[in-house]
Amino acid sequence: MAKMLDFANVELYYDHVYALKGVSIDLEQGETVALIGSNGAGKSSILRAITGLSRIRSGSISFEGEQIDGTNAADIVARGIAMVPEGRRVFPLMSVKDNLMMGAFTRTDRSGIRDTLDSVLERFPRLKERYAQSAGTLSGGEQQMMVIGRALMAKPRLLLLDEPSLGIAPKLVQDIARSIVAINRDEGVSVLLVEQNSRMALSISNRAYALTTGNVVISGNSKELLTDPRIKAAYLGGEV
Repeated sequence: MAKMLDFANVELYYDHVYALKGVSIDLEQGETVALIGSNGAGKSSILRAITGLSRIRSGSISFEGEQIDGTNAADIVARGIAMVPEGRRVFPLMSVKDNLMMGAFTRTDRSGIRDTLDSVLERFPRLKERYAQSAGTLSGGEQQMMVIGRALMAKPRLLLLDEPSLGIAPKLVQDIARSIVAINRDEGVSVLLVEQNSRMALSISNRAYALTTGNVVISGNSKELLTDPRIKAAYLGGEV
């Protein structure tokens, strides 16, 4: 059986500087897989390659058994992959409702869109409370909930999350983490999570890959990696 995502021996360059050097990762249906590492390690470059925002130089990327490298970004969304970008990127002057509806741009099933919207508002009650407000008036944590909800409006089978805890208050980071677990568990959406908060990422994922300067250096079961001395020293501040 083909893996849901097979990212094989990928090389990606920005001008003449490599961002990914022969990187291979994979993800099975129903998994949450984390990518951890410092800034510049190549984590976000993997997401950009998957979504067609950056063109790879070599290797291959397959989703549900079909090769997708070279496919344009809109077609990749239509295939069932949605990304929550780093830094949230909301439409600040538009309402919460209109921001959410932007996520359904590839869909034409009106009743299905309505059902998905109801589901998103049930999952994130704060968005329901602020439904008619301009997105720019929301807190950072609320905006993060909104962009996750916007991605869910595409009804993805694979959700890519780029640094969802960045710039979020600690209490809301816990709420975001619980939401990711619930989306994976309740809706059967597979998740590829890029996160500098390594402890959070390892605590909510099944497997993880640690990257350094465009290479995978350690991979394995997330619970085991939480106690791995190499991970503790490099990514967890030496603490369990």
